[in-house]
Amino acid sequence: MDHPTLKLLFMLLTLLGFASILVNASFVKSDFGYCERVVKRWAFFSLDREVKEDRHTLRDLLFFLHVPRTGGRTYFHCFLKKLYSSSLECPRSYDKLRFDPSKPKCRLLVTHDDYSMMSKLPSQGTSVVTILRNPVDRVFSTYEFSVEVAARFLVHPNLTSATQMAGRLRAKTKGVSTLGYMAMEVFGSLDERRPLCSAQIAPPVLVRVRWRVRSWVQDLLVILFTPKGFPLMTTASVVSLDCIMRDARRQRGSIDIKSNIAYDMEDIVMPLHEYINDPAAHDIVHNGATFQVAGLTNNSYLAESHEVRRCVQKYKILGEHVLQVAKKRLDDMLYVGLTEEHRESATMFANVVGSQVISQLRASNMSMESVADNKSEQSPSFSDSEPDNNDHQNSTSDQNAGQLASNENGEATKENMTVGELMGAYEDCISSLRKAQARRRTASLQRISPANFSKEARLQVPEVLLEQIRSLNNLDLELYKYAQDIFEKRHKHTMEKLVTALVLHFVATTNKPLITFIAFVSSAADEESVYFMSGYVGEHV
Repeated sequence: MDHPTLKLLFMLLTLLGFASILVNASFVKSDFGYCERVVKRWAFFSLDREVKEDRHTLRDLLFFLHVPRTGGRTYFHCFLKKLYSSSLECPRSYDKLRFDPSKPKCRLLVTHDDYSMMSKLPSQGTSVVTILRNPVDRVFSTYEFSVEVAARFLVHPNLTSATQMAGRLRAKTKGVSTLGYMAMEVFGSLDERRPLCSAQIAPPVLVRVRWRVRSWVQDLLVILFTPKGFPLMTTASVVSLDCIMRDARRQRGSIDIKSNIAYDMEDIVMPLHEYINDPAAHDIVHNGATFQVAGLTNNSYLAESHEVRRCVQKYKILGEHVLQVAKKRLDDMLYVGLTEEHRESATMFANVVGSQVISQLRASNMSMESVADNKSEQSPSFSDSEPDNNDHQNSTSDQNAGQLASNENGEATKENMTVGELMGAYEDCISSLRKAQARRRTASLQRISPANFSKEARLQVPEVLLEQIRSLNNLDLELYKYAQDIFEKRHKHTMEKLVTALVLHFVATTNKPLITFIAFVSSAADEESVYFMSGYVGEHV
């Protein structure tokens, strides 16, 4: 080939290269413009739809938007279950909505669903509460919990045992259980995995398995054990669990641990640096709180959510629009707590939410008593000599009456509770709950020793990895700072209200000079003063 021909060919290739660059640049510019319009349109309508009325008064339905790994389970068991009877709880909705939102007979909805659930609820009659946590700590907790859940399954000798346990969980929860849905996904299609069972088993590492449920954990990486040397596999090609458990245990004694950092023991568990870079972690863990409060998780009830998420994850600059929507949602919530400010958050919850629930139950019970009295006055009287030919009906009526009385007694106990008594019950509850959780965690992690987790172990994680976690959760960090400001203002307001109420009570019921009371309160630490006042005012005012 002569020189001119080569020169011409080179020029053509150069032109084609430039053309390709221009086309790609044009596409990127066009896609960004499209994404910007999609996100801005969603943000505009999301903010425009917000109800402008006072959101700080408890409505008929309380929606606890449970951001995972924030301590919400403690609030549910130790606060909300003390306030609401089981008959007032809305059915769990991990896989689908299990009640008619247009006519909710329930008063309490606790779920990992995101804020888009509000599109299914009566907006004028629903109050929202939530708890946020430092994003770095939440990522650590999510990783640790994933490992703990996986380790629990190692107690089973074979796949049949694990499947039966999942079935019992579903039966116990009336067919709704996160572990149940996980088991159905993980343990299905075993025929695909049988050939791998005969392979030579080496020390275990972690395999990724998707946890399919209708909640935040829809795509959560639940960690299970598989032979070293096999690639990390998704649900469709997971090695049979019974083979893994049996052979992994057989090899446990021969594992040579190369690292003494709990978060980097790749011979035993998927290391943290791999976990945070997994696509599923990007999808559901990082900035998870912001997406959940904004109503944009992969479980969103909004049709446009998938496209908005795609655009925001592709172009980080567009995340600012999502952040502004999430901030506005926090502003409109009845209560925003912080995991790190545990005692202050609990006190504020008792005084802001608990006190209103108690008042609501009292008003509801008084209304029911009034209706019952009216029906009693209007019901016709029958003579003692009138025959009764329906013994079965009478028996059923007596039984129903007994059940009603039992329910009413339960309601009466809750409605007669004071804020001080609620705080006392909460303290007793969290003490026993934490002990039970600690025992379960210890028992689970013993099965994968020495991969143990603690606050001290977190301090060994390199700063470069911590910085990566912060970068991946930039929106959550900003939202958490905003939540801290909200909490500080509302906590101060709650303190002022409690002091005012206690002053009024002191003046009305004692002959001592007010300076005595002021000196007493001033001598106590703020945190203890809050507890004292919440209990004292709740019992006497």
